[in-house]
Amino acid sequence: MEVTADVVVIGFGAAGACAAVEAATAGASVVVLDRFTGGGATALSGGVVYAGGGTRQQVEAGVTDSVDAMYSYLRHEVRDAVSPETLRRFCEDSAKMLAWLEDQGVPFDARVSPFKTSYPTDDHYLYLSGSEDAWPDPAPRGHRTRAKGTSGRVFFTRLAEAVRRAGVRVMPQTRAVELIVANGRVTGVRCRTLTGLPRAVHSALSKVGAKPWLYYPPLGRKLFGLAAWLERYGRPLVVHAGQGVIIAAGGFIADRALVHEHAPAYRGGLALGTPGDDGGGIRLGVAAGGRTARMDKISVWRFITPPSALQRGVLVDSDGQRFGDATLYGAANGGAIVERGGKAWLLIDDEILQAARAQVKTQTAPFQRWQVRYLLGRGLVTAPTIEEVAAKAGISPPEPFGTPPYSLINVSVRAGFGYPCPMLTLGGLVVDEDTGQVQGVAGLYAAGRSAVGVCSESYVSGLALADCVFSGRRAGQHAAKEARC
Repeated sequence: MEVTADVVVIGFGAAGACAAVEAATAGASVVVLDRFTGGGATALSGGVVYAGGGTRQQVEAGVTDSVDAMYSYLRHEVRDAVSPETLRRFCEDSAKMLAWLEDQGVPFDARVSPFKTSYPTDDHYLYLSGSEDAWPDPAPRGHRTRAKGTSGRVFFTRLAEAVRRAGVRVMPQTRAVELIVANGRVTGVRCRTLTGLPRAVHSALSKVGAKPWLYYPPLGRKLFGLAAWLERYGRPLVVHAGQGVIIAAGGFIADRALVHEHAPAYRGGLALGTPGDDGGGIRLGVAAGGRTARMDKISVWRFITPPSALQRGVLVDSDGQRFGDATLYGAANGGAIVERGGKAWLLIDDEILQAARAQVKTQTAPFQRWQVRYLLGRGLVTAPTIEEVAAKAGISPPEPFGTPPYSLINVSVRAGFGYPCPMLTLGGLVVDEDTGQVQGVAGLYAAGRSAVGVCSESYVSGLALADCVFSGRRAGQHAAKEARC
């Protein structure tokens, strides 16, 4: 079986969907391939897009922000993952990018969260999603998709609708196994595609297994293992690309061996993604002649809030030594905890504990309450003195502060059930920052977590989705330009 299109996109998450819409809008015929049914890690995410410099929502909320302020803050986070010119372009285009998403049907809201949180409740959709408070001119730039619960499903659904409105052909249950290279150029993709009953069962298993994969991995692995077994019944398919192939197949957090090879210190966390985040897209690019970078960059999320009162606590290690800053974004503290062997505790006094307990009802979304039950319950030990509480926790006594009794909350990477430590990969294929083309490989592009991008050094909430939109649109536009040449 053979199919032909101008542009072929591998992966149907945020980056793939944005690439497809842009390529189709520019007049190219587009085929999207996805191993499962689409959505990927995007659909399981919080649906937060990092944007600023004066978005419609910021203006409506009375928030003062500028491109310069956004750029200045992100320089501290992004560092040299991309060039200053690319980051400046990302910031300058940020408000227009969010407006483009709204044009595709993705809803946003201007209600600002009045408290520090890892994810806002259904009453708030604009919030400080990173460590902005630690730098000059902070502004809320986390734009959560307006939806109940975690918003990623609605974010992706609206993009998927836009893809289909654009006339793109989407082929689910189709796994890309090899890129076709002719005369030094990528000209297509060899695939295995499911049909009939195996396709229907594969689809059902992947849909049912998505949440268990995140929240109860043993069950998720079994369900997706059955789905992978069914892939043996896939039929050969060749998809010819007239001018461009775009890899947007996610990262590699689901491949434990690959994570251990590149970042051996990052073990024991929750793989934040889907089984499709197995590095398959990155491997395709490497096999075609591409190279990778920043494969050792893993974002580890150790969120302390909500409740917001807990950010007044002090992080300490096994030796009782203070480190980090509890007011910073969870990934900043997660990385610092990994550097200390994955062990850490949050020291709080009685005043902080009582304030935190009073905030639970108003500051937590339903999915966050498991974490709060751990933080203020099973993960906490309390004693009248610093020496006694340290002995209970099994660490050296830290320097006291505040009002006794004192409490220590175990915030280690492997703290226990109910308080997982999510991790995702940030590295990938090296691309030309003006076009998204994989360096050294004609006809091949990469976007999202399959490529090095804006968030490949440091992650804050919303930056990965924003980069998926930014890099996906870039790849789609330039692949379509080649199709018109």
